[in-house]
Amino acid sequence: MHLEIGDELRRVRVSRKLSLRSVATEVGVSASLLSQVETGKTQPSVSTLYALVNLLGISLDGLMKGQFEAAPDATGYEDGHHGIVQRRSENPLIEMENGVVWERLADGGRDDADPLMVTYEPGSSSSVEAKMMRHDALEYGVIIEGTLTLRIESEVHELYPGDSFTFDANRLHMYENNSAKPARGIWFVIGNKDSETQNLSNLGPAKSSNSNLPAKSAVDVLNVMGDAKARKLRKL
Repeated sequence: MHLEIGDELRRVRVSRKLSLRSVATEVGVSASLLSQVETGKTQPSVSTLYALVNLLGISLDGLMKGQFEAAPDATGYEDGHHGIVQRRSENPLIEMENGVVWERLADGGRDDADPLMVTYEPGSSSSVEAKMMRHDALEYGVIIEGTLTLRIESEVHELYPGDSFTFDANRLHMYENNSAKPARGIWFVIGNKDSETQNLSNLGPAKSSNSNLPAKSAVDVLNVMGDAKARKLRKL
């Protein structure tokens, strides 16, 4: 299920009485680009999306919850599977600006690990700006198709089908697909679930941004997607 988040970003911005131009300036993009993101004409990069949610003081699971529940086919797991089986069409999915796609896989309503199917199109990377990134998590993965380059600080690892990896994502890192074919893999991300976040039903004061903090990796965006789905599953 493809998630369009522009409408929710605009709604939160307006609710906070923030002008489009002031928000664009704060996150380092043009007002024209932010307008296109809000209207769904373009997708944000990973760094832009993180800058927006951090500035607006919201969580990504809250941001996506409104889109998921508003979708006409958002009826939960089909055929009475009750969280055991999740069809491909039910995967919450985000397609980012530079050809990276994240699909959240079945998690049974648990939040101790985030299972993801991640696709990198040829020429794509986890950072449009080509900057090394980090986040508070452990990453485990296996490549099932194509070739992917994993850079961890000064190390460079070429990953091929069947190759697996694990590392502390607090280390500076970046994924790149420098080949002519898509690369796809399965990720398991175990991160810090204890930090308090806001959802769209509790629009408190916006959190102040901190330009000195390192940007987070592309895969970390989906770390916070599971909570909304978990709440939905617990109601079944």
